[in-house]
Amino acid sequence: MKLLRQSCLILAICFIGEVLNKIFNLPIPGNVLGMIILLILLSTGVVKLEKIEEISNFLLEHLAFFFIPAGVGLISCFGLIKGNLIGIIFITLISTIIIMALTGLTVQLLKKR
Repeated sequence: MKLLRQSCLILAICFIGEVLNKIFNLPIPGNVLGMIILLILLSTGVVKLEKIEEISNFLLEHLAFFFIPAGVGLISCFGLIKGNLIGIIFITLISTIIIMALTGLTVQLLKKR
């Protein structure tokens, strides 16, 4: 029952983000807006971490399952991307390296603070 309550809280915040996106026609996707709202609520203490900790850990442990639909979509559209495969792999590798470097630098800067 606790997991259901926690997931309902997260889904409600995500829903609020979607509604705000539709009402104000923002260029930010509704799910990202919901995550920003959740971050603000957690930072200000309106929502305590304990209220969503178990469901968050559960979702993080099973994160790989969320990538299955994207993988299936890539496989089903392989004929469309076959001609650009080398470019896609190159861009993926370069962007992964950049993201890893920036994440490492960000963590180092935050640790110094």
